[in-house]
Amino acid sequence: MNASATYQPYLEAIAAQEQHLIHLTHTWSGINSGSYHLEGLARMRQALEDNFLWLHADTTERIDLAPLKTVDAQGEVKDVPLGQALRLRKRPDAPLQIFLGGHYDTVFAADHPFQKPVFLDGRTLNGPGAADLKGGLVVMLKALEALESSPWKDKVGWEVLLNPDEEIGSPGSAPLLAEAAKRNQLGLVYEPALADGTLAGERKGSGNFHVVVKGRAAHAGREHAMGRNAVVAAAELAVLVSRLTGAMPGITVNPSRLDGGGPLNVVPDRAVLRFNVRVAAPEEQAFVEDELAKLVAVFNQREGYVVELHGGFGRPPKTMTPEWKRLQVLIEECGKMLGQPVQWQATGGCCDGNNLAAHGLPNIDTIGVRGGNIHSAQEFVLLDSLVERAQLSALLLLRLASGEVSLA
Repeated sequence: MNASATYQPYLEAIAAQEQHLIHLTHTWSGINSGSYHLEGLARMRQALEDNFLWLHADTTERIDLAPLKTVDAQGEVKDVPLGQALRLRKRPDAPLQIFLGGHYDTVFAADHPFQKPVFLDGRTLNGPGAADLKGGLVVMLKALEALESSPWKDKVGWEVLLNPDEEIGSPGSAPLLAEAAKRNQLGLVYEPALADGTLAGERKGSGNFHVVVKGRAAHAGREHAMGRNAVVAAAELAVLVSRLTGAMPGITVNPSRLDGGGPLNVVPDRAVLRFNVRVAAPEEQAFVEDELAKLVAVFNQREGYVVELHGGFGRPPKTMTPEWKRLQVLIEECGKMLGQPVQWQATGGCCDGNNLAAHGLPNIDTIGVRGGNIHSAQEFVLLDSLVERAQLSALLLLRLASGEVSLA
């Protein structure tokens, strides 16, 4: 490591805590915090609150989120309760305001068999959320501790948002992200990098859609012609929406689930089609929205059918801006000082960085640990990346706070 001697003590202090960083990641990975597991989310939020307490934030808030509106298998709109977000702010009047974000929910439900973290070897931990994103939360915490121990801390104010719903698209915390984007000058989101350290560049936008098809029930033998088969209509729609894939270069559509039907001698009168859409540019999003509206209108012209479209694009595409490029250069400089070459790769995945960018905040959204196989029981974090990535974030914060570099 050849970072300036000015920052060396703060970076060495992080390295000295390596075992503690590993312990925290292991412990937090062992707390099931699936997006819909309210009890587990509450335990995880409390663990975070207990550890972030030592940053002595000016304000710490538990924020209730609006329930998620979803469509059940019968096509009825239901409210699903979400966990609480945790927001901390310090020095909101400082000249430079920085947002740091991460989620504490995982994709692993309370009854999922993947529950316990296991050390695969001396440098690899396999565990639920170990990389995505609990190791990243440890990295964030230690970087902020380094800033708070420095003599330049008063030049920087920070806002931390830890949300419980990112893995389902941040439906409840989206307004909090929008607010934060407007009062900060840069953002750091602690999603995992790839195993080799590559960070995400431009990201596709994502939309989740539910189409409720209402037909007419009838006896499948005596009065088949009087029925209006909702399952068949929904299946037709699935084929038609899938054909939007490639209609513009960045568009992909993934019909993923079809609910409906019942006894084999009854024409089904209700079906629900669910699909995800990814787009690379705002004009692609507008195109898809227009095409879906046309399809719904066509099917609603069929006698005996009612078709309702629910959902939408929760995360717009994240595309390059001059402000974001400047932030990338700063990260690359810090990586070079630490002997951590930084590379970028565009991705079809999306995260809260999309939300922040949509509201004008330049951000780096894979500043967390190195790891892989996320969203599977093979998820792993490379343990040496805990210190490595905490030092990377800390060095950026320290250089900005000291005035050595700026966003201009």
